[in-house]
Amino acid sequence: MKNSHRFFKNTDCQYFPCHDGMGDNFNCLFCFCPLYLMEENCGGNFTYIETQNGKTKDCTNCKLPHIPEYYDDIIKKLFS
Repeated sequence: MKNSHRFFKNTDCQYFPCHDGMGDNFNCLFCFCPLYLMEENCGGNFTYIETQNGKTKDCTNCKLPHIPEYYDDIIKKLFS
């Protein structure tokens, strides 16, 4: 299967789909975004929420890691 290392969908996951409105092409490969620890340059649609310990990155509205075409961008950011 061509590019099988770029896409994985787990419909049996208790949290699937974790984002609504993604359609059939939902990629679970990056279930937990590997770019989460990047403060400002992750490229995703995130906000900050205030907590007792300061601010926390909220990626609820970000769907980029679940879009198969974004795979190359994530890998590039991780290794640059």
